[in-house]
Amino acid sequence: MDALTTKGSGPFRPDQRSRDRSRRRDTDARRRAPGRGRGRLSPWSLRSAAGQVFLLQVVIVLLLVAAAVTAVVVQANRASEREAARLSVTAAQSFANAPGTAAALRAPNPTAILQPRAEAARKAAGVDFILVMTTDGTRLTYPDPKQIGKKFVGTIQPALEGRTVVEQAGGPPLPAGTGTAVQAVVPVFGAGGSVVGLVSAGITSENVGDLVERQVPLILGTGAAALALSVAGTALVSRRLRRQTRGMGPAEMTRMYEHHDAVLHAVREGVLITGADGRVVLANDEARRLLDLPADTEGRRVADLGLEGETARLLASAEPVTDAVCRAGDRLLAVNKRPTAPYGGHAGSVVTLRDTTELATVTGRAEVARERLKLLYDAGVRVGATLDVRRTAEELAEVSVPQFADAVTVELRDAVLRGEEPPPGTGTELRRTAARGPEGGHPGHPVGELVRYAPGTPVAAAITSGRAVLETGPGVHGDPPAGRDGQAAPHTPADQDFPSLVAVPMRARGALLGVANFWRASASAPFEEEDKSLAEELAARAAVAIDNARRYTREHAMAVTLQRSLLPRGIPDQSALEAAYRYLPARAGVGGDWFDVISLSGARVALVVGDVVGHGLHAAATMGRLRTAVHNFSTLDLPPDELLGHLDELVADIDTDENADEERDGQGITGATCLYAVYDPVSGRVVAATAGHPGPAVVHPDGTVSFPRVPVSPPLGLGAGLPFETAEVTLPEGSQLVLYTDGLIEDRDRDLDAGMEALRAALTGTDRTPEATCSAVIDAMLPAQPSDDIVLLVARTRRLDRADFAEWEVPRDPAAVAPVRSACARRLADWGLDDISFATELILSELITNAIRYGGDPITVRLLHGRNLICEVSDGSSTSPHLRRARTTDEGGRGLFLVAQYAERWGTRYTAEGKIIWTEQPLRDGAVDADALGDALLDQWSDEAL
Repeated sequence: MDALTTKGSGPFRPDQRSRDRSRRRDTDARRRAPGRGRGRLSPWSLRSAAGQVFLLQVVIVLLLVAAAVTAVVVQANRASEREAARLSVTAAQSFANAPGTAAALRAPNPTAILQPRAEAARKAAGVDFILVMTTDGTRLTYPDPKQIGKKFVGTIQPALEGRTVVEQAGGPPLPAGTGTAVQAVVPVFGAGGSVVGLVSAGITSENVGDLVERQVPLILGTGAAALALSVAGTALVSRRLRRQTRGMGPAEMTRMYEHHDAVLHAVREGVLITGADGRVVLANDEARRLLDLPADTEGRRVADLGLEGETARLLASAEPVTDAVCRAGDRLLAVNKRPTAPYGGHAGSVVTLRDTTELATVTGRAEVARERLKLLYDAGVRVGATLDVRRTAEELAEVSVPQFADAVTVELRDAVLRGEEPPPGTGTELRRTAARGPEGGHPGHPVGELVRYAPGTPVAAAITSGRAVLETGPGVHGDPPAGRDGQAAPHTPADQDFPSLVAVPMRARGALLGVANFWRASASAPFEEEDKSLAEELAARAAVAIDNARRYTREHAMAVTLQRSLLPRGIPDQSALEAAYRYLPARAGVGGDWFDVISLSGARVALVVGDVVGHGLHAAATMGRLRTAVHNFSTLDLPPDELLGHLDELVADIDTDENADEERDGQGITGATCLYAVYDPVSGRVVAATAGHPGPAVVHPDGTVSFPRVPVSPPLGLGAGLPFETAEVTLPEGSQLVLYTDGLIEDRDRDLDAGMEALRAALTGTDRTPEATCSAVIDAMLPAQPSDDIVLLVARTRRLDRADFAEWEVPRDPAAVAPVRSACARRLADWGLDDISFATELILSELITNAIRYGGDPITVRLLHGRNLICEVSDGSSTSPHLRRARTTDEGGRGLFLVAQYAERWGTRYTAEGKIIWTEQPLRDGAVDADALGDALLDQWSDEAL
């Protein structure tokens, strides 16, 4: 403390003005700055008060620890001796008075009896030894058997007189150690009360110090804790002393004051300190310059300095101020004001002043730049959010109004709107695509109208030059773009004019897409040259987005066209069922969903629904290939499981080929799904098989809905050669068989179970046509934004009337041909088909004869009367006949040739029992021309043979 005082004058204190001016700044700076003056002392130096106090505390703690240890040792020794005496007396008396001890002393060999007893009692009592001796002091027992028979070391005379003796004495070695022992000697009384022997028990001095060993660590720990507390207390005292004295001597404090005073007056920021009474305590040079203060400012009231109103009010008020801008002459000053009282000073305020005249100009420019960057950011986020050309143009207009312009119009070339490549050249005939302005008004023509810009107009100049054109003046709107009739079609409110225009051509990949026109009304500031670059940047970003949308539009149109060309144009006429369908492509892109209704032999119909994984041209093309394959396989009259097996192999082969093609970049097929069902109107049975596709739904005539269980196999291309399974369901007439793709029941907002229940609810109903059912399902289940293609195929089943088909069993006898042929002729007459009776008899004769000659039992003939006449001859053989041209020397082989001549279609399908050869004939215009028949037969022989 002496180092911080002056000679005989008390503590050194800065004057009031300097302390108020620099208290907080000095405090923070000096707390951080390391002391370099000679007056600064370490808190642990013995020359400092803190160091001396710390040394005194250490000495006191050490003395207290030593005294405590000594007291504990003395106390422990005394307590240990008392405890040892008690234990020794108790053990000796217990053993002396134990039954059998006196009798054992009179035994011929007392040691043999008493030694084990003494050792057991010693261990139980916790003493170091228990020994039995004769009245002359000869040991009879001892922990060390070698000491038995030797004299006892200790006093025994009082014990011989019947008293108990407690003493400290040495003796021979014991298991517990050597040295002085606290031992007790008690007499053993005989039957007549005489002393017949002595018993001694004791504890060696080595075991007496256990208590001290347990207490000393506690004492030392307590001392260490006290020493640590003293260190912490010394540190706190030292810190408080350093804070109060600031850790400096008088010389260093003087230098610090001079340094701060120099900085205060040299800094390029005005500092003004006022007292609680509103008088100026201190004003540095910069404050005098900024406020133009007089020389005698200190001591005067702020209100008397002649400052401007707002500045005087801020300086005189007691309220804190943060970055308030006020005018002082031709300067703009940023004023900050804080009270000094909370920081250790007297009541008052400190005011800082900064000249922000140039900063205001820079800030204005930065704000403009920030707004432009924000506009470009918004344009990057919002323009091009959709792959739609018109919507992208509208987004450009929405982003620009009113942040950049008061009105915006966008005109594009018609080829761009159609998704085509823009034609070369710089034609000025454009289609207005988007327009946005105040209150719906905008200059020029309405959206959708064709605009022809006359030469010499700013827009035409921008299109021709390929650069933005800025035009400002009353004549800009006075020469609006002309319409088809050369007259303007203004859409501007009566009180609105747009005299400032920036016309920017929109180009992408070197081609002109259109033009964007940015307009500002007369009430707004006109465009400047700097605005042209921003307009060009906005138009360039929009042009890229429009070009991407145009290319997407073109590719999407191509994909849709391809897909439409690959899908069926309609449903073929047939008598088995009445069908309707809906096909809805996804909005995100063309998919690979397809459907088909295929007429099969025997009046049967195949219903097909499939889905190729993926979207785009590749999925559409693959869908076409699979649909063609299904058509080809269906002509072979394959069962559904076999057809899907062949289709699975085809998809796997296609996938392998395309994945091996390096130019595909890994865009091969990853699978497809398909549901194939065959309906027979004669039996009413549906046989279906599915490859990874959702099963069909059945709407019964009573309006209830069921989902028949169809075994689901892996998708096509992933089956790995596994067989497909089929399911067979018999449907009553009037039932509706519903096939669909997963896009109908699955959606991002709806799981599969919910979709199935929604489909069940939509299908429930009676007396609805397939067309009405399709409409009801689509209205109920179509998502707002379909993410996948949707195919819905609804077929209402019909049954052939029993009177419209006939069937005969044919014996395996050539003589049976004529009766069957006659029966068929009668049935044809009943159906009114006499015109085709002869051709039908000819066909049946040939087919039955072949079945009898080359086929197997059973042989059956069936006629079906529907939209056409179907003849079927089945037998138990799987051998199929083939149409061929007979040689000249052949006696037969021309029957199938005649069948092919007079049947519209014919073929063979295989069943589990054999095969069926079928033919189809039109119901009219089927009379056989005899001359034509003869010519056909004669054509089988050459002229040389005849």
